[in-house]
Amino acid sequence: MKLADIRDLLGAEVLVGEDKLSTVEIDMACGSDLISDVLAFCHDNTLLCTGLVTPQIIRTAEIAGLSTVIFVRGKKPDESVIEMGKAAGIPMLATDLPLFETCGLLFSAGVGGIHLRADGSRRSGEI
Repeated sequence: MKLADIRDLLGAEVLVGEDKLSTVEIDMACGSDLISDVLAFCHDNTLLCTGLVTPQIIRTAEIAGLSTVIFVRGKKPDESVIEMGKAAGIPMLATDLPLFETCGLLFSAGVGGIHLRADGSRRSGEI
């Protein structure tokens, strides 16, 4: 699913990465407000849905190789965090939806989870 489609699905505002809306393809997402879980369970090219708006979430996204960060619950990072996202080349969006609904809409639209595809099948090599 293209990032532009995700923006539309979630009614999200693009904070960083307007130029990547039609090129970034998302097929896997994770929802978490725990940095340790993101580092332990997220794979490269995963979209992260989170309520964390601190600089640490951008550093975590860089370390984990995440493709996009979506801030939920109407939260938006301050300008310094937005600048970090720009410098890292990580698209960032913000939605008013809660984390649960955001993840549910993404899953219903065909974006799989870390271990489970939206069609119910397991990812190759996953538990």
